[in-house]
Amino acid sequence: MATSETDQTDHIITSLDALEALYGTPGEASLVKVTERIIPEYAALIEASPFAALATVGPEGVDCSPRGDQPGFVRIHDERTLMMPDRRGNNRTDSLRNIVRDDRAAFLFLIPGSGTTLRVNGRAHLTVDPEICASFSVAGAAPRSVIVLSIEAVYFQCARAIVRSDLWNGEKHVDPRHLPTPGKILSATSRQKINGKAYDDEWPGRAAKTMW
Repeated sequence: MATSETDQTDHIITSLDALEALYGTPGEASLVKVTERIIPEYAALIEASPFAALATVGPEGVDCSPRGDQPGFVRIHDERTLMMPDRRGNNRTDSLRNIVRDDRAAFLFLIPGSGTTLRVNGRAHLTVDPEICASFSVAGAAPRSVIVLSIEAVYFQCARAIVRSDLWNGEKHVDPRHLPTPGKILSATSRQKINGKAYDDEWPGRAAKTMW
């Protein structure tokens, strides 16, 4: 039997009281792990991470962007400040546009092989200070801007999501040949205006020249 729209509405949680009744209160460990600064233990996780998801919010809604580089690419400027270089990409600047208009931002750090992830919430701004940008240079190329995050909360996330997904198990990695390529996707979304095969064939060479 099909579920009516009224029935669906009846099952939507619309208050914090209803949410807390469903989930209860968090345990002590879930609360005491939160800090307002980078402690040495959290610094070790940031310095080991080659990948972070950057979450931002703006007038058009929320955005989550992948950011990756060599381990420690997010710099600990001091115990309350992180710096992330904005490496070359597709120039959509979704995250940057959001930060300019709404400074709320968050980083989620992942470490290959580790179930522990790290969440950092705060307020961000962009700097184009020549010395700061130059200090993030790789292969002679400096980022055009650097994201500076003033920390409001830092805490680790338990390993359940990583364990459930078996994320780091190489035997379960998906063969890319079984997935649509970026070129095929672009061909479909552009209604064949973009030559998907040409895009895929050219990408490795283009990426090698524009990585930094």
